[in-house]
Amino acid sequence: MKSSIANRRSSIPVALTIAGSDSGGGAGVQADLKTFAAFGVHGACAVTCLTAQNPRRVLAVEPVSPGILRRQMEAVFEELRPAAVKTGMLFSAQNVEILADFFQKKNRLPLVVDPVMVATSGARLLESAAIRVLTERLLPLATLATPNLREAEILTGCKLASAEDLRAAAREIHRRFGCATLVKGGHLPGVREAVDIFFDGDTELLLSAPFIKNVRTHGTGCTCSAAITAALALGYDLPRAVALAKNYITQAIANGYRVGKHFVLNPLVQ
Repeated sequence: MKSSIANRRSSIPVALTIAGSDSGGGAGVQADLKTFAAFGVHGACAVTCLTAQNPRRVLAVEPVSPGILRRQMEAVFEELRPAAVKTGMLFSAQNVEILADFFQKKNRLPLVVDPVMVATSGARLLESAAIRVLTERLLPLATLATPNLREAEILTGCKLASAEDLRAAAREIHRRFGCATLVKGGHLPGVREAVDIFFDGDTELLLSAPFIKNVRTHGTGCTCSAAITAALALGYDLPRAVALAKNYITQAIANGYRVGKHFVLNPLVQ
């Protein structure tokens, strides 16, 4: 999806990503900024950590200092106030604390929290101590949480093995933390379609799309939450933003291409 801009001098909304840098360009801040551009919003970023990463594995992670993380956010809000914000890889409890302190004062600005905990390759992307701070301080400030199957299991303490389990998890996360929830079931075993469940306390959506065969993806979670954030920045309500993002990520996978030995999402689909 790409938003048309009638007048190149007109103002367009800003979306902010607060996430890690992926040196391979397929996930993290790099994926988020490409997605924002595809939706026609201006992308700003605050980098939480540097990763030495490629589509196959994460070699190293180094968080930025607390001071520079805070100053990046302050710099963006000073001149480019976002219409919506998303968080991705935060890595440390200290980073999560800084975000919770910062957004506690932002009057419920649309905030999408992608609780990035484990990479597709299996590398841990959120320290154990940070999970408690995430659940106690950041998720209660979120407009939407977007956990994948494994992250939803960690947040609920329950094993998820069916679409009905996803429904129960979405409702439980909403009950515990007060935020709308999109539980992504792309890794659900034994199903023919990629099924996600959205629940905000009133509206429940079952979003499904056919699996794209013989494709190993990287960065789909980042791209999905960035698409939701961009749609919110453009003024769509939350259920519509989630539905638009589901269609966008499905098309990004279906129209992907190869770079070297790896399959890469195509962020420029419409």
